[in-house]
Amino acid sequence: MSGPRVVALGGGHGLAATLRSLRKVTSNLTAIVTVADNGGSSGRLREEFNSLPPGDLRMALAALCADDEWGRSWAEIMQYRFTSAGELNGHALGNLLLTALWDRDGDPVQGLDRVGALLKVVGRVLPMALEPLDIEGVFKTWEGVHVVRGQKEVAFAKGNLENLRLIPDNPTATHEGLAAIAAAEYITFGPGSWFSSVLPHVLIAQQREAIEKSEAKKVIILNLDAAPHMKGDELAGSSPANHLKVLRNFAPSLACDIALLDSSLAAQPEVLHELEELVGAMGGRVVVADLASHPGSNHHDSEKLFLTFSHIFQ
Repeated sequence: MSGPRVVALGGGHGLAATLRSLRKVTSNLTAIVTVADNGGSSGRLREEFNSLPPGDLRMALAALCADDEWGRSWAEIMQYRFTSAGELNGHALGNLLLTALWDRDGDPVQGLDRVGALLKVVGRVLPMALEPLDIEGVFKTWEGVHVVRGQKEVAFAKGNLENLRLIPDNPTATHEGLAAIAAAEYITFGPGSWFSSVLPHVLIAQQREAIEKSEAKKVIILNLDAAPHMKGDELAGSSPANHLKVLRNFAPSLACDIALLDSSLAAQPEVLHELEELVGAMGGRVVVADLASHPGSNHHDSEKLFLTFSHIFQ
């Protein structure tokens, strides 16, 4: 299988859903994954070995595994978590394998490629940067201004986002990732936590400039849990249009060729109209489709995404 050259940006379960769909459309696929996870197994390994947090990278590899007995069985093994009363409790086997290769060879990209070869993955998985990062957000609520640090903490912070930054400042993007972006025909964003999985990709200056300069069509997959009529302390980026407004705050020159919107949100005329105006100003159009795994779900269905991507790429 071949297909268009696609770069998928994101992290966590949202990116994994996108990758499971894209792998059926093209084998020319590169996933670029956030590296700011600071909790659970990834956080413990990161602290002990001063390595990249492996969890989101592991999920991306598992999502791209070969669709045969070998690939599926290894994907299950990579996702297996130990249950014990000791130090191994909660660790995913794939996290340990990646950390072992990084600790031995000191090359994160080479380690990911080796595990990718073992799983016979479709495409390639790359880290967003070669060093572990932290995310710091400044949020404003009726109580005042709060500084929140940590991927999980930022993802669940309430209030209006005033600023977001990576620590250390201006980390180095991978050469392989920048090359993939330059050669891409399509670049996808999300879905997932907007603050901790999507926005970080435009906080690295090198990567943001590469994305903005790229001639690839930009496809933004909007989240399903939008709540545009919330009162009081509203989560910044809660409506589909606000998602794009926040993204444009950090990447003013970013184009949006296609914004994927779930049909349940498109059923609200004011939501659809606001989004269509904004996406039109960014040079693109809104594509409406049934994308949820089931009615009321906040999770995208990979098969429905596959059908939608197949239509877009045609």
